Amino acid sequence: MKKQFALIIAALTALSMTACGKDTSSSDSSDEAKSAAVRFLNFKPEIATAYEEIVKKYSEETGRTVIVETAANNTYEQTLSAKMATSEAPTIFQVNGPRGYSNWKDYCADLTSTELYTHLTDKSSALSYDGKCYGIPYTVEGYGIIYNKEITDKYFALENKATGFSGMDEVNNFEKLKAVVEDMQANKDALGIKGVFASTSLKPGDDWRWQTHLANIPIYYEFKNNNIDLTSDATKEITFEYGDYYKNIFDLYINNSTVDRKILGSKITDESMAEFALGECAMVQNGNWAWSQINGISGNTVTAENIKYLPIYTGVAGEEDQGLCIGTENFLCINSQADEALQSAAADFLFWLYSSESGKKYVTDSLGFIAPFDTFADAERPDDPLTHEVIDWMSDTSKNNIPWNFTLFPSQTFKEYFGAALLQYAQGSADWENVKNTVVSSWKTESEHLE
Repeated sequence: MKKQFALIIAALTALSMTACGKDTSSSDSSDEAKSAAVRFLNFKPEIATAYEEIVKKYSEETGRTVIVETAANNTYEQTLSAKMATSEAPTIFQVNGPRGYSNWKDYCADLTSTELYTHLTDKSSALSYDGKCYGIPYTVEGYGIIYNKEITDKYFALENKATGFSGMDEVNNFEKLKAVVEDMQANKDALGIKGVFASTSLKPGDDWRWQTHLANIPIYYEFKNNNIDLTSDATKEITFEYGDYYKNIFDLYINNSTVDRKILGSKITDESMAEFALGECAMVQNGNWAWSQINGISGNTVTAENIKYLPIYTGVAGEEDQGLCIGTENFLCINSQADEALQSAAADFLFWLYSSESGKKYVTDSLGFIAPFDTFADAERPDDPLTHEVIDWMSDTSKNNIPWNFTLFPSQTFKEYFGAALLQYAQGSADWENVKNTVVSSWKTESEHLE
């Protein structure tokens, strides 16, 4: 009995000494990080499946858990707001630039000392304030008019075509594009298509290609040609000076389409991408992320060598030198309100994704990102035709690619007003003047809400 009592006392003493003497700043926090369940709120529904595969692989390699949740199209801000108020708040989330950071700065941790930030190729591309980084861009993307070269070549070979062009490389402004598109539409039966352009998805929640991406072009020219300081309050009001140029290309889309413009309110992005993939149309506006949608459609007829890009021409003077719209609105942030172990685990996961061999393979092959980190060699870039096209346009110094100024759009509500006005115009229930007035007034009103 005495011996057993002595052994118990000795064990308790040793345990007490270990607890008093251990360093909780390193090994213990590391152990906590390994067992922490990081939550990641994904912005893009089209790559949700890829992220599920990624976190499964991460768990296999590291033993750590990451839970991916994906917001539905056009609902990210609402979903993020709802999640942040719960015990399941995301550890990793995304903001879409300066406006997004302004909304979520109280939740954005300082990422300056993270491994991922140190490997960012262009640190000026980060969301930084007072010399500290709070958001890291994780991809560079581009968008424009995607066209099927097989169909356009078939058009240029027509004996009775009304234009004198022999190839899409001769189409370098809106006037030429309009002539080709309208003549292709007139010859749609001979070309075996339903229309030149895929259906313009104007269903609420699926109209982001028009109230955000297409809208970027007139806003870019207004700010650029008026020498607006993008960091100043001068961006809080616009005149929509280039609105009629927007109308040029929008009209071309909806009047030379696979479907009647009056039913566009029921169309979604997936439908328009399926139309393009199945060869029912020759052109569609979208970004390089769309390759997975095109290639994944059952019955896809568009081969990699026939998928090409054309800038979105609107009729602005000098647009012959215009390139694609290239940039990013996607910045990764870590929740500063999460405990330190979770923040550390989140940073570890992100660095694994963009530096490990398996992580980089997912980034390149499954996510299709053009990652802006020096951990990637040239050979590790995505091997898909749209990404190659974006890289080629980025490398062409004779072209002026358009940056993504839509990160300065005042709110999602502004975009929704814009989209609703576009739908009314397409259906014929309102005129173009209503669109212009909606854009100008809602931009100002929503900008005032930011103050």
